[in-house]
Amino acid sequence: MKARVSPAFLRLWIGNTASGLATWALPFVLGFAVVDGRLTATDLGIALAARTIGFLAAVPIAGVLSDRHGPRPIILASGLVAAVATPFIVAGLFGPDAWAPWLLRAGAFAAGMGQGACRPAYQAIIPKLVCDDLLQPANAAMSISVRVTSIIGPAVFSLVALSAGTRAALFAIGLLWLASALVPQRIMVTDKTRIARRKSTLFEICREFAEGAREARRHPWFVAGLAALTVTIATGYSVTSVLLPEISQDSYGGATLLTATATAYMAGALVGALLLTGWRPADRGWVALAGLSLYGLVPFSLLLADNMVLPIAAYFVAGIGIEIFNVPWFTSIQNEIPKDRLSRVSSLDFLFSYGLAPAGLAIMTPLANVMGRDWVLMGTGAVCLLTPAAAMLVPTVRRFSGPASLS
Repeated sequence: MKARVSPAFLRLWIGNTASGLATWALPFVLGFAVVDGRLTATDLGIALAARTIGFLAAVPIAGVLSDRHGPRPIILASGLVAAVATPFIVAGLFGPDAWAPWLLRAGAFAAGMGQGACRPAYQAIIPKLVCDDLLQPANAAMSISVRVTSIIGPAVFSLVALSAGTRAALFAIGLLWLASALVPQRIMVTDKTRIARRKSTLFEICREFAEGAREARRHPWFVAGLAALTVTIATGYSVTSVLLPEISQDSYGGATLLTATATAYMAGALVGALLLTGWRPADRGWVALAGLSLYGLVPFSLLLADNMVLPIAAYFVAGIGIEIFNVPWFTSIQNEIPKDRLSRVSSLDFLFSYGLAPAGLAIMTPLANVMGRDWVLMGTGAVCLLTPAAAMLVPTVRRFSGPASLS
């Protein structure tokens, strides 16, 4: 087993782990600032919105530049941008009142840009360091790092914030982004003449991103899988994120259910990622979409939230399912998409799956007020179960592989 873990991949894994922990930690630490009275809930919401806008703005640009110059320079630049954002966020919390809100928003926007830019680059660099036969275990290892940081992150940053203060916790996030920027191994770019001839105008960037979109459309399995993933996140994830705190309060008078289900989901995802290090299903597309559909159990379980065992079990199973989807999905993209367009197609994946989530979050509360909470839970549960099933009917989805169309 040791022979399979190259130093280059280990460095990449450390960098990805650092970026994942930093991404997760920022809203958590800003939440401590609300508790401390340095930040209002409204300002927190605006800052997180600025971070999301920065993320969505950077993802397509990073996809183009990563295909042009190679993913390693983009990982470096994204980590440095996010690290530089940290002093602005600190100044927004501890600086002069007149400038503080704008510094906080600028820092959050820059942090979001760093987070968004590194995602397609990290996906595209894996095939440059790992042979095709080991792509799935490598993607599983990357997912494990995300899940482990999600589990240990609350304890680590709670300890830092409580013992050293919010300022120290924010600077720790900055150090994590520096690690993400500097630790992964450098990779030589071979075709420098072709890169030099390309212009960096907005028109050229849009044109090259459109090339990536056309490449994505040539693969029916990718379009169907991305549609299923986007619908699941925009409906199922959104409804549980918005309604679960209210259900937890109504049923248990606090955050007991919220904490228990979050822990169960992360534990299930860790189990799923570990499972995929060795299991390679032949019909990986169908298996992946079946795993994705398991999230539909979560909204239905919340209808019976008075029995805590049911939501906990549903979240645990959904966590396993999301990794049964994620690992083959990322591996298939890396296998099937031409290497010179891989970052742009990966950026489409993140842009749609993450980009529509805020829209789902925004409409869930008004929808629940109009239709009733139970009807929204049943509707979203049905959508999450049926959408992946519909995607299975698309040609080439069975194995997330097949001849690309000429369109």
